[in-house]
Amino acid sequence: MEVRAFLALVVPVLIVFYLAFLLFIRPPRKVLLASLLGGVIMAIINLLVDLAAYYAHWWHYTLKELILHLPLPFYISPLLVFGSLAYLLIWRFWFGKRRWFSLSLLVAVPVFCIIRDISGGILNTGYQVWENSAVATVVTVMMWLIAFFAGFWLFWRIAASIPPHIDAEVEEPRRREQRSSELLDEVQNHAQ
Repeated sequence: MEVRAFLALVVPVLIVFYLAFLLFIRPPRKVLLASLLGGVIMAIINLLVDLAAYYAHWWHYTLKELILHLPLPFYISPLLVFGSLAYLLIWRFWFGKRRWFSLSLLVAVPVFCIIRDISGGILNTGYQVWENSAVATVVTVMMWLIAFFAGFWLFWRIAASIPPHIDAEVEEPRRREQRSSELLDEVQNHAQ
């Protein structure tokens, strides 16, 4: 798949996928912007390392239509999915019983990206040709760890103090139960 085909076929699906998750997560504007900022940091680090890898002869892309030897639309995935969406999911589930899911995402997302890139580079199944496998492996591991956690650090500095709102379906039964117990207490107090 060439860069234009990726831009025409994959990017719209990524955007719809991202927007669908936004409907589920419903983050406040400040949290959404912080997650996008973290995703931008992640994408920029990925882009800069790919550019350095080209000039250092660690790996290069074999696609046509590259700009500065880089497939620029490919960086939308780290920005939206592996950056912003992962950060939003971590934030959404951090403040509750499902904190284990947030912690597993903190480990699983960078590990998945590392394994995907290393297997693609070693087995030559991706769009990269690795020229120096040993260095490329170390650089890939370092790149994904630094990119993911730098973006997360920036995101978390902004969003950690903003807890997600509780869904109306969960909150309304609690309110009804609390009101009924208060009414029952009032009736009991008046009866005495």
